[in-house]
Amino acid sequence: MTGRSGETGVDPKRQVHDFWNQASCGEDLLLSATDREGYRAQSEERYRLEPFIPSFADFSSARGRRVLEIGVGLGADHQRFAESGALLSGIDLTERAVEHTQRRLALFGLSSELAVGDAERLAFEDKTFDIVYSWGVLHHSPDTPRAVSEVHRVLKPGGKALIMVYYKWSMVGAMLWIRYALLSGRPWRGLRSIYAEHLESPGTKAYSYVEARDIFSCFASVLISTPLSHGDLLDSEAGQRHRGIALRVAKLIWPRWLIRRIFPRAGLFMLIEAVK
Repeated sequence: MTGRSGETGVDPKRQVHDFWNQASCGEDLLLSATDREGYRAQSEERYRLEPFIPSFADFSSARGRRVLEIGVGLGADHQRFAESGALLSGIDLTERAVEHTQRRLALFGLSSELAVGDAERLAFEDKTFDIVYSWGVLHHSPDTPRAVSEVHRVLKPGGKALIMVYYKWSMVGAMLWIRYALLSGRPWRGLRSIYAEHLESPGTKAYSYVEARDIFSCFASVLISTPLSHGDLLDSEAGQRHRGIALRVAKLIWPRWLIRRIFPRAGLFMLIEAVK
């Protein structure tokens, strides 16, 4: 779905743009956007909350290789790729994120080809990149399969896609179902509409393993993992749309030890490593 909704006349992509252009993901972790220390502190907190990012992204392996990041956000991962010596390009749907990342790289004396861009219509030639990286972005695109197809198109043969999208059967999904289906008197309500309406930007999606493998079927090999995240364990503040007393109470009683033992693969973050 890339055009306007026939029912409401609202452009889904414009809704996503406007949501994230108000505040880039993780901006509440940023104490200052005018100096190195503010961005450095944001990076430290990001990797404390999501410690599997560095090993998944494998920044050091990018030295001398053409790398594209789709959805640069505040630029923490983009900075790491730049520091590792990648030949770097980055896009984001929002002007706010591109401006943040440009400012961040300038403060640290780093460079990248950055632009506002659409993941569903990448402005790059076929077989351009060795690595395409995207953390928590493509599930917001109205046409995620098309975005994945574009990732495949711009990768060189043997190139690698490192993509995080949301996992449908996660503990976060269970919490959202309890809150917006069971406790709302609509236990029949499906996760698709719950994720789309209550997680982050309008239309946000989450995928099962089968669905993800289908979307990435154009790749020669696909590895998937779903480790528990701080959101699944309620170890941190929730996302931009969730605050309040109910969450504070839930954090006090949430059985983290039991979840780690019984549901170790029920994390919201689906890490996908796909080779063309």
